[in-house]
Amino acid sequence: MSKVNNAFAVVGIHTGIGKTVVSAVLTQALDAHYWKPIQAGLEERDADTVRKLIAGGDKRVHPEAVALKMPASPHTAASAEGVVIDYPSFITPSAPRPLIIETAGGVMSPVSDDATVADMVAWWQLPVVLVASGYLGSISHTLTAIEVLRGRNIHIAGLIFSGEYDSSAASFIDRYTSVPVIGRVPLLMPLNQVSVAAAAADIKGNAWSTLSGILDL
Repeated sequence: MSKVNNAFAVVGIHTGIGKTVVSAVLTQALDAHYWKPIQAGLEERDADTVRKLIAGGDKRVHPEAVALKMPASPHTAASAEGVVIDYPSFITPSAPRPLIIETAGGVMSPVSDDATVADMVAWWQLPVVLVASGYLGSISHTLTAIEVLRGRNIHIAGLIFSGEYDSSAASFIDRYTSVPVIGRVPLLMPLNQVSVAAAAADIKGNAWSTLSGILDL
């Protein structure tokens, strides 16, 4: 295992939960740097999205370790393109501020033929900010993700609700898991630097207080 210092991973309870927007908001709120090590699909690169959404993005967004053309699960795209995803060999970007690492897919999405997102995060010994939502069934999905992470001794630093919000579901998850809730990132319309900056301002206080114990802020 290889510990990555002054960094945390943004992990979703499933694919398409809003990790990229949440990552942009957290990067803005913490004056942090951003890295998505594995990108599958090049027409809409998440690094490009974050670069456009935050102030000074050109200086704070780092290139991917692996960029695959096929918009599919990384292990599928890698196999189709003859690429081996060897995450232990990735070189973590050097950053003067905390590094936010956005993962691909959901917590148990495969990143190679024999490893998942959770396995990769555990190998790097990264704490996690978990992204959830309030759709029907999200309680089970969120609790399952938390169990998976805890089963690998991964520290869950906090939870952010993205998009839909259900106060009853959020309350149950809070009581059942005791994972700190950093805040909410609602559906941002329009999605631009102004709306991301506003969302960052809303969660900045909680983000700093919740994450200061694991980051050099």
